[in-house]
Amino acid sequence: MSDAILTGNRAKGEVWKGLVAGLVGGLVASWTMNRFQDVWMTLSVNDHSTDTQSANAKSKEQDDTTVRAASAISEGIFDHKLTGDEKRIAGPAVHYSLGTGVGGLYGAVGEVVPEVTKGAGLPFGAAFWLVVDETAVPLLGLSKGPTKYPLSTHV
Repeated sequence: MSDAILTGNRAKGEVWKGLVAGLVGGLVASWTMNRFQDVWMTLSVNDHSTDTQSANAKSKEQDDTTVRAASAISEGIFDHKLTGDEKRIAGPAVHYSLGTGVGGLYGAVGEVVPEVTKGAGLPFGAAFWLVVDETAVPLLGLSKGPTKYPLSTHV
């Protein structure tokens, strides 16, 4: 690690290369996650279709975590309550920004500390999920605690 840092411009170039690759990877992963969740929710609703209309109405009434985060940012920084149309844009913006940013962090850190990339990044991803989704998001009041959701939600 210190040899790479000491080589100056070359090390900076490698970090930038990792950052850019990570940003692209994070963006693609965020998009893929959304598509997977769309399919998962469709299958989940179809499997439990006892009252599909009330399930859809309930899910539309409640904002997801990304929308709650966007609302907290908007109200806390700009003193502006998001409208429904703004929420439809702001929620995905938070999701894609976080995913892209963390991907960039992973790529840049992986250039400086290659051990981070061991196991195809699975330990890094698992740590990120544990720290952000399971710990920080509930502590910030953006969701209930992890034990309040069924295992299928965590998957």
